Amino acid sequence: MFKGPADTRTDAAMSDLVPEPRQKPVVPMKPVSINSNLLGYIGIDTIIEQMRKKTMKTGFDFNIMVVGQSGLGKSTLVNTLFKSQVSRKSSGWSREEKIPKTVEIKAIGHVIEEGGVKMKLTVIDTPGFGDQINNENCWEPIEKYINEQYEKFLKEEVNIARKKRIPDTRVHCCLYFISPTGHSLRPLDLEFMKHLSKVVNIIPVIAKADTMTLEEKIEFKQRVRKELEVNGIEFYPQKEFDEDLEDKTENDKIRQESMPFAVVGSDKEYQVNGKRVLGRKTPWGIIEVENLNHCEFALLRDFVIRTHLQDLKEVTHNIHYETYRAKRLNDNGGLPPMTVETEENHESNL
Repeated sequence: MFKGPADTRTDAAMSDLVPEPRQKPVVPMKPVSINSNLLGYIGIDTIIEQMRKKTMKTGFDFNIMVVGQSGLGKSTLVNTLFKSQVSRKSSGWSREEKIPKTVEIKAIGHVIEEGGVKMKLTVIDTPGFGDQINNENCWEPIEKYINEQYEKFLKEEVNIARKKRIPDTRVHCCLYFISPTGHSLRPLDLEFMKHLSKVVNIIPVIAKADTMTLEEKIEFKQRVRKELEVNGIEFYPQKEFDEDLEDKTENDKIRQESMPFAVVGSDKEYQVNGKRVLGRKTPWGIIEVENLNHCEFALLRDFVIRTHLQDLKEVTHNIHYETYRAKRLNDNGGLPPMTVETEENHESNL
């Protein structure tokens, strides 16, 4: 049947009013759980062994920073943590030497091997922090150093011909040493942790805890936790990064009971009941570093090395570094400025 102009206009109007049916988006199918016993052994569980072998071959990086006033036993504690002389006491200064006017950053690298696994450990010490009469903004060199390591990693990452394995100098963990006053945190402690908790994983520790009685220690720990909470200071493990209920339960216990760890460090061995133990000799007996009845060093060691080391690295990469990276790329319109090395790589690839 022939359609006149009026009919054609009506059809056009109708097509404008009635939209074409949209195609339904493709929804990915949920994976179906298959009982492997019915189909025989596949071997996916060997991925753990494959990852273990790869880690044993390549090793891994772990970078730990220690911050606090002189005389709190920072070097000794790190040596105790890794059971070797990884932090030299000479990185500080003797009483005869002039105290640095500003915070110095000293990084000492080591390779530690245990059970066939290699760890490239870097200890970053910060002599001069908090030792001046005027400590205003003395955290700035430390914040600058941390951000410089993120920048180094970012520049390597955006290179056209980038390395297969980018050297990782990013600070994975910052042990912040609190003086065992038994009173409250200094304004400097609060300011440092407020600024730096946004860029690095901070773990607060009460140094030389053997100078306090058991009651004083419990009370001081509670006071420090309260002050951190009142001032809105997040320390590691941060609540918002708990991945599941199991993590939350475990980390809540650490946050509410263990933090800040009240520790004693020593790299000297003594004989106690026929056993060699790390400890500090006092007129009243030996304070055993790894005895939980004496201090919480063992809890700190297990936390940093045996249960949360990989998580410290992941939070550094996925949270702190990603925050830095996103800000840098936004500020710079997409990419950081090309270095000479980047330009040469770019030209050689053209």
